[in-house]
Amino acid sequence: MYKLIILDFDGTIGDTNKIIIDTMQATLRELKLPMRSREECRKTIGLPLREGFRTMMLLTDEQNEDCFNTYNRIFDENNRNVEVEMFPGVKEAIKQWHNAGTIITLASSRGNASLTNFVEQMQLSKYISLILGAEDVEIAKPNPYPVLKTLKHFNIAPEDTLVVGDMSFDILMGKRAGCHTCAVTYGNGTEKELRAAGAEQIVDCFLNIK
Repeated sequence: MYKLIILDFDGTIGDTNKIIIDTMQATLRELKLPMRSREECRKTIGLPLREGFRTMMLLTDEQNEDCFNTYNRIFDENNRNVEVEMFPGVKEAIKQWHNAGTIITLASSRGNASLTNFVEQMQLSKYISLILGAEDVEIAKPNPYPVLKTLKHFNIAPEDTLVVGDMSFDILMGKRAGCHTCAVTYGNGTEKELRAAGAEQIVDCFLNIK
């Protein structure tokens, strides 16, 4: 039994792949920047937004800020009333962990307001004890900072903690903090990428996490 489970959101809890990639490509079109494929966009999911755009192309600081602001505007305009679906088994597993006394938190590169909105929409608020979004951390994943901040907040040891995510960034973040790690295969990362990152567990369904 883990005392603490730290979860990623995009591609781990919520099926946001299409929304994210569509918004990234719409941003590039509007700003008349070189288009990137869906696969190139997918590989940046999990990174902070500014870093994601810089990963795909060389940008000035001004262009990168334009990408950040345009992405957020388009996302808000297009998805204000869109309900994001949870992946199978997610809510059931979270309920089981919560009922067993495990603390459950989120560590995501998505903005805190967006995360909180999705958590409320999915009726998960009573199960999630802490939400760390992009603006809540000084250094983003794959740096261990978000996990270390969570461990310090609850005074829980790394060996009593499981980090769960769908991208190599999540797994590397957890491993570098000394925690146990589990990768899910149904999200944005490929099984090959997740194995290369060194995930202790790799599962196809949230309910199979041990």
